Amino acid sequence: MQSKTARNPATEPAPPVTRACFNYIDRATQSSLRRNGKVLLRRDGDGSDSGIQGFTQSRFDADVVDARRLRERPTLERHGFELLEQPLADPALDFYDQQQVLRYYYAECVRLIERHTGARAFAFDHNVRSMRGKNTQRRIAGGQQVQEPIHMVHGDYTLTSGPQRLRDLARPPGGNDTLRAILGPGESLIAPELLDHVFSGGGRFGIVNVWRNIAPEPVAVHPLAVCDNRSIDPADLVVFEIHYGDRIGENYFIKPSPAHRWHYYPGMTRDEALLFKQWDSAGTLARSDGRHGDDADATTTFTLHSAFDDPASPADAPDRQSIEVRCVVIYG
Repeated sequence: MQSKTARNPATEPAPPVTRACFNYIDRATQSSLRRNGKVLLRRDGDGSDSGIQGFTQSRFDADVVDARRLRERPTLERHGFELLEQPLADPALDFYDQQQVLRYYYAECVRLIERHTGARAFAFDHNVRSMRGKNTQRRIAGGQQVQEPIHMVHGDYTLTSGPQRLRDLARPPGGNDTLRAILGPGESLIAPELLDHVFSGGGRFGIVNVWRNIAPEPVAVHPLAVCDNRSIDPADLVVFEIHYGDRIGENYFIKPSPAHRWHYYPGMTRDEALLFKQWDSAGTLARSDGRHGDDADATTTFTLHSAFDDPASPADAPDRQSIEVRCVVIYG
């Protein structure tokens, strides 16, 4: 397995830049690294949202760099994201069939991450996204409704919810957990000894997203942008609470800043997989409990990301269809 072909930095021209608009949380919102009950929504078992409160968007223009043309190829460890050339093991796999995804694609994502990181991986959740699918209320066979691409700058876990998600996965799945379909009664995804290794023995764990285009055509609309974690200031973060029937999840929203360094991979195909960090316990922010790190070579904690409207998208561009699979990674 190889990353995308490396180029000669000495002869490579500056990468193309797209000017695009992103949705952030408004700068007037109170910053928070821990849950405070001020910014939240409620979500049902189908993934539908209601009852949002304490939330005002702020639109902000930013440059988005073509990461395929960067002189330094981004890596998962340093930048928080990395594109891999990884054709599907089964090109005929139906991503709109829950059982096929759980039984075959989860295992493929686990193999991919384990080969790339040298760590142990466990797939535990996924979303299929399509604007047309959301608008037509399309449902995955045996699963939830198709979700829309998220046009909001966010990170999927926080100082609280990152470690808590690992603890949750060491217990039998709850009412909203996808794993209920593949685990037996009383079973958990993570063994207790692995949990002890991480929290008692000082082990490292992460959560990595495996993002893939599942349409026949390359992505041409609502592409995914990722932000270099080293360009964010933790003082601008805001906890966004997600209230499920049996638990409360947390994301991070962030206030806009011209310092943010945005990247994307235009025209992603089904033969590519984008890995990006959703959490890393060895990251600077995680280890410092929220204080900003000044070491440019330090490990990143998570990757802010968002869909965006690419002004270069043709008016008749095919709908983006994508899948994202979340995997726990246990190092050492």
